[in-house]
Amino acid sequence: MSGTSERPVGVLRTLREDLATARAHDPAARGDLENAVVYSGLHAIWSHRLAHRLWVAGGTGRPVARVLSQFTRFLTGIEIHPGATIGRRFFIDHGMGVVIGETAEIGDDCMLYHGVTLGGVSLKHVKRHPTLGDRVTVGAGAKILGPVEIGDDSSVGANAVVVKSAPANSIVVGIPGVAKPAKSSKEELREAQFYIDPAIYI
Repeated sequence: MSGTSERPVGVLRTLREDLATARAHDPAARGDLENAVVYSGLHAIWSHRLAHRLWVAGGTGRPVARVLSQFTRFLTGIEIHPGATIGRRFFIDHGMGVVIGETAEIGDDCMLYHGVTLGGVSLKHVKRHPTLGDRVTVGAGAKILGPVEIGDDSSVGANAVVVKSAPANSIVVGIPGVAKPAKSSKEELREAQFYIDPAIYI
């Protein structure tokens, strides 16, 4: 997952990447100025980047980071723990109800829809949240729980509940989530619950 290992990128370049990502993923996106003002997903991501730096710095930065993340939650409806590690060109579409836990790791070029939870299943101070590889898309309402890994270039269907890891190039659908190769036919995938049609959601 390259998103957690690359060198830091300049602030202006990061902003330009984020705005370009919004245009690429949302046909309703118009101009960069409008998107920067009205897209709560962008606001949550930008706030998280600052909160994450404070969190990593430690000391008094951590309580400040938590306050910032909670204020951002109040404004956007999106809760991202400042400890979460997020790669470049991350996009949250609509965003309301998204929750990303402390030890979650998200690669580059990932996209989440509204109502997604990257949650934990343990009360211990360990790696307890999911890891998403690069270019992973998670459909609306999906729950990915525990320290599972979703491989690169995979998609998680709307309303899926994922408690097991999935290899790269998978489509994960159903409750509990079942991983199928992305090359599977639409007819096979429709047999599973909560099929996500890539033409609509991806």
